[in-house]
Order: sequence, then C-alpha cells, then structure tokens
Amino acid sequence: MTRAIATLRVLSLSARKTTGLLQLGELRFPCSLGRSGASHLKREGDGASPKGSFQLRRLFYRADRLMPPRTGLKPIALEAHHGWCETVGDRNYNRLVPIPYATAHETMKRQDRLYDIVIETSHNERPRVQGHGSAVFFHLRRSDGGPTAGCIAVSLRDMRIILQHVGPRTRLVI
Repeated sequence: MTRAIATLRVLSLSARKTTGLLQLGELRFPCSLGRSGASHLKREGDGASPKGSFQLRRLFYRADRLMPPRTGLKPIALEAHHGWCETVGDRNYNRLVPIPYATAHETMKRQDRLYDIVIETSHNERPRVQGHGSAVFFHLRRSDGGPTAGCIAVSLRDMRIILQHVGPRTRLVI
C-alpha cells in the first residue's frame, strides 16, 4: 500500500450530473452519482448524492467473492445478517443493523455485485438527522455505468487502485 491520499474529489460531467470523474491526486476515474445528481439538501429517497466532505469509515467486502482488498482501511467481511436501516423515525436510522430487521432496511450482502466492496461514509452521522439520507456509500458501479440511488460508484478495477491510496483520514468530497 502507498501513502494514503487525503482527498477523493468527485467532479460531475453530464447534464443530469449522474456521471463524473473521481479525482485521486493526478489520477481520474469514471464514476456514477445518484440518479438525481448531487444536492446540498439531501433527503431520504431523493436519489441525490449529498454534496459535502465525508470521511471513509468501514470497508465491507464479499469474502465469498473477493480476497480482502489492499488498503489503509480495515476490511470487514460482509455477513448474511448485515443490513442498513433506512426507516425515518427508527432509532437505528442510518446504521448497520442485524437482519431480519423489523423496519425497512437495505441488505448489505447483495446478489448483484455492487456491494462486493462497499465503504460506509460519514454522511448524516454526527449528528444523525432523521430523513436527511441513509446508506450513502462508496461502492462498485453497474456495468452500464448507470446512476446510483445516491452513492458514489466506480468499477472494481478502479476501486482496487483507489483503495491502495486511501486510509481512515481520507475524505470523499462531492
């Protein structure tokens, strides 16, 4: 692993701003943003990637599909019981929860390959505000390069390169 880079910067490109470039020092990688582009006023379910500066938190990966990635972040193998609460008003809103879970949640161990590597960001963490968006991750991109539900996504090849340059102090700037 090389020395961690302090900032990953997302630069939007398209008219709808659902695609862009993720800049890592001098390197640039194609990326996908939320289906509604990026917004300073992020709301649950709006499809927008939140504008701001966020720390990279936990890195989860599919141990049944990939070896632990080389990175300055601590890799955690996804388990079948990992979910993420998306229910506004729930005491665990925007937190990792065990599934099955009583309210709406996202399954982290997905069948598509989008969360084969998925990094939790500090969006809506402290303070955690109900309704201001949950499950804003940095994860793998769809093969067609389509938009996300509000996350930032890159290809597996690009993610592997990026991960070699990031650590717990790296910030994702959208």
